[in-house]
Amino acid sequence: MSDIGLLACILVVMITGLVSGIARPATLFFSAMLGCYLLGLVQLDTALASFTNTGLIVLVLLVLAASALEKTALVGKLSGDIGKNTLASTIAKLGVSTALLSSFTNNTAVVASLIGVVRRNQVHAPAKLLLPLNFAAILGGTLTLIGTSTNLIVNSFVESAGLPALGFFEFTQVGMLLVLFGGATIVLLAYSLPDRREAQTDESLPYLLEAHVATHSQLVGQTVVENRLRALKKLYLVELERSGIRICPVPPHMVIQPGDMLRFSGAVESVELLHQFDGLEWFGKQQAKGQNLVEAVLAPSASLVGSTLKHVRFREIFDSAVMAIRRGNQQLKGGLGDIQLHAGDILLIAPGDGFSHAAKERSEFAAISGLDLNVRLDNKRGHFVLGAFAVTILLSVLEIMPLAKGLVLLLLSYLAIGALNMTEIKRRFPIELVVIVGSALCIASLMVQTGLADIIAHSLISVFNGHSVFAAFVGVYFLTLLATEIVTNNAAAALAFPVAFAIASSFGVDPRPFIMAVVFGASASFISPYGYQTNLMVYNAGNYKWSDFVRLGLPLSLVYSAVVIMAVPYFFPF
Repeated sequence: MSDIGLLACILVVMITGLVSGIARPATLFFSAMLGCYLLGLVQLDTALASFTNTGLIVLVLLVLAASALEKTALVGKLSGDIGKNTLASTIAKLGVSTALLSSFTNNTAVVASLIGVVRRNQVHAPAKLLLPLNFAAILGGTLTLIGTSTNLIVNSFVESAGLPALGFFEFTQVGMLLVLFGGATIVLLAYSLPDRREAQTDESLPYLLEAHVATHSQLVGQTVVENRLRALKKLYLVELERSGIRICPVPPHMVIQPGDMLRFSGAVESVELLHQFDGLEWFGKQQAKGQNLVEAVLAPSASLVGSTLKHVRFREIFDSAVMAIRRGNQQLKGGLGDIQLHAGDILLIAPGDGFSHAAKERSEFAAISGLDLNVRLDNKRGHFVLGAFAVTILLSVLEIMPLAKGLVLLLLSYLAIGALNMTEIKRRFPIELVVIVGSALCIASLMVQTGLADIIAHSLISVFNGHSVFAAFVGVYFLTLLATEIVTNNAAAALAFPVAFAIASSFGVDPRPFIMAVVFGASASFISPYGYQTNLMVYNAGNYKWSDFVRLGLPLSLVYSAVVIMAVPYFFPF
């Protein structure tokens, strides 16, 4: 088989894996690059050189610098107006602040900082605020080069292709229009979101709870019906595991035996109902007696993501026990300890005395009910962090100092004053992002070298045969947007760039408009909870349904697309 055929097969397998979600994007991209190496499509030194791309280095440095920015009072001030104004006024003010802050710092950190405050406010339902603020953060990310990792990833491809790097404010004109028209759409449609307060949604919160039947349990020898296990208020027996065999649904006349594992689904407060059964044990039972349980939202950067409770020392590290897990409105199956944790999962925790300190120290959670997770620097160091960051960006914009060099000096200064430490840097190092971008750069280079990108480009051009270059531009934008909703924004950008660049070359036009089609298309994740990591965070934290994303996200996506299609060719002529 030819090199083009081998590479095409590898890409088909990788894209199939991305769409099906069979593995994490980083695993799939790295496996694809490894396959290319093993099949002789690329030399090892060439593959490794992709990981030293300047754009990728800048991306890593910015993510680490954002760790210090998150500790300043700037992010905390966003929550000041919650509950003081009408819903429209609150969304408008917070939306503008969120968008502006997201243009210079990690929007995941911005959204994460608001989740806890929004969930605790007693005036506006969290479901009315979290999704609009999340979308405002996405819109804000389109304002500058560092507004979102997607922009920096595309810039890595631009530099790798030998083109002039994207300017810091090159996105701003189109981005401002998106913030203006997109923000107006959000404010107008926010009222259509459900007033779904947590107390009103017990039946829609499918926590998975696992309980073990002890030998001496009063349940042994009696059927499910006789034990009244099917009559618990807002707690449902969904599965029984016996000797490694899972039984679902559970027959009402099945006799309970010692060692049975019972799995329930239901609301938080209903967990207390299990105390009535002697000999029924579950995680955190002893800690849960006589104390309040807490809900914790797992952060995208958490080391727990991708692991299972069985493989992490959760009780030892956090002095607490996970009693149940919830993932949006999804019905989880299998053993509690065997479920692979995802970003945005909500853990029901019975906390010990050391939980609060451990949770703040390790930054594994985006929000915890009743607990302020924000670790703030003192005013002196906070002002230094903000000032030094602003100076670094200014020196880069004025072309006095390269951004990469400035960020290295910035991180060293943060370490020197104690705004960051090596433990935090190790924990926040974006290894998955590095793997995705480095692998994608290698694959994109191969697509160009083998001619596969040209073949795909000419196939797409044939679809637009007889149409203008503008039609091809629109096609690239919508293909990228679709890919973003199906896979993830970073993966979509990595897949779309080489094709977009080849199409522009085939038409013999300036590639900038097509590059911008990829940039803005990869940021347009408004319809799917799984297209963007902050979407998934608020999806779980706000108790949303997929229909809520469609209700607000679809009109927003249409407005966003209309602005991009009209504004990009105006500011970036073909």
